Amino acid sequence: MARAPMDVRVARGEDGTIRIAAGGADGRPEGGSDFTRAVIEVAGAVLTWPVLGDPGPPSAEVHDPGRAQQWLWALYGERVAAAVHDRTAGERGVVRVAADPTALADGAARLALGHWASRWWPASYTDGVPALEPDVLGLELAALTHRCQQLFDDDADQPDDCAAELIDEHRAALDPLIQWWRAAAQPAETVRHLETVLRLIDEAADSAGLDGPALRHLRSSLDRRRPDRAPADPGALFARHDGYALAAGEQLVAGGRLIARGSGTNDWRRYPPGFVDAAENAVSWTARALGARRQIEVDVVAHSAAPLAGAALAAEIHVNGGSPNRVPLARRDDLWTGRADLDVDPDLPTGATAPRIEVGVLLPGFDPGPDHADRPDHSGTPGEAERRADRDAIRALVRRRLIAAAQPRPYEASPHDDFSEPFLAEITAAATDEDY
Repeated sequence: MARAPMDVRVARGEDGTIRIAAGGADGRPEGGSDFTRAVIEVAGAVLTWPVLGDPGPPSAEVHDPGRAQQWLWALYGERVAAAVHDRTAGERGVVRVAADPTALADGAARLALGHWASRWWPASYTDGVPALEPDVLGLELAALTHRCQQLFDDDADQPDDCAAELIDEHRAALDPLIQWWRAAAQPAETVRHLETVLRLIDEAADSAGLDGPALRHLRSSLDRRRPDRAPADPGALFARHDGYALAAGEQLVAGGRLIARGSGTNDWRRYPPGFVDAAENAVSWTARALGARRQIEVDVVAHSAAPLAGAALAAEIHVNGGSPNRVPLARRDDLWTGRADLDVDPDLPTGATAPRIEVGVLLPGFDPGPDHADRPDHSGTPGEAERRADRDAIRALVRRRLIAAAQPRPYEASPHDDFSEPFLAEITAAATDEDY
C-alpha cells in the first residue's frame, strides 16, 4: 500500500541548529517521557521517533548540515533536503514541506526502535513481561545498522554506528539463529526475517574484516542452506538458565514497632537496563521503631540479569519533604536490599501520626540528577504522575507486541511494517517457557 507524504516543519534555531519537526512545534515529538521516544545519533544530527503510536517521519536536530546532506534526501526526500539547505544558507522562519516515505526512513525507524528496546524494554517477573535475549537483539541491531549505513560517516561521534562491535559482542547467538533458520516447519515470514538478518550480518562482518568459526559457519550455511527435518523451538534455543525465582521478601530486621510501610517510585531513567524489575511496585519500604532508633528497610525486586557484584544501586529517601538521604543497596538473591537509621519523627505535619516517606531507586553516577526530579516543572517535562501513565502505556505496548510476535502468521500489511514487525528477540521472548 502506497504511503502519502507527510508534512514536517523546518526551521533554523538561534544557535544555528536546523530543526525538522515531525511532532511538536519545537521539533520534538509532542509530550511524553524520555522512554517514550526512540533516538539514534547519525552523521551531523539526532533523529527521534515517538514509540507510542504510528512513527511517521522522524524529528531531527541537525547540528552539522554539511555532514547530514549525505542522508537527508534519502531519509526525507528532496523537498526537506532543499529546505534544510536553504535554512543553512541563512533563510529565516518556519517552512512546512512534505517528507516522502522512503526505505531509509523505514529502516532507521526500526533501528531506533531496536535501540529503544535495548534500553527501555520493561522486563518484569512480577508483571509477566519476559526479558529480551540481549545477544539476539544485538545481532539484529548489527544487521539494521549495516542496512542503514548511509546514515553514518567516519567520524567517531556516532555511538549507534557499531555493527562490527555488536557482531563481536553478541556472536554467541549466531549458531542458534542459524539452527532456527534451518529448522523445518517455520512460518515463511519468520524464515524470511531470519535470512535477511543473517545475510546482513554476513555483509557487515565482511565489510569490517571480522572472522572466526561462528562467522565462517554463517557464511557456509548461507551458501548451502539445507533445511533440517526437525522443527526448532526458539524459546528452547535461547532459554536462560539463571534460576531466577521471586523470593518471599522477608524483612531484614525482626521485631520493632511498625511506623509506616509503602511502595516507592520506580523511575526507569535512574538506573541502567538490567538492574531493576520494571514493575511499578518493585520498590517497597518499611519504617520501624527499634527502641529509640528509627530505621527504614528498602527492598527492590532485581532484574533477572542484575549484577551480583560491582556497581551497586542506592535508595533515595525523603522524609517529610526534607533533603534526600541515600542508602546503599546490596544484591541478595532476587532483591536489592538496604537499611539505614533515619530521623523520621521531627517536623511531622500538623495532625499527622506517621511521617511522609518517599523512596526511589537509582545508580549513583548514572542518575540524570536534580533537573529530572520527580516533580512537574515549566519546561514541558512530565512529572511523576505523567511518567507513571507513560510507563503503563509502554507496558501495554510491549504486551501487544509480544502477543503479535507469538502469532504463527505474518503481520497484516501496515503503513509502518518495519516499525510494527516483531524483532527476533521478541519472537523468542514470546516463545519462552519461563514462568512469566
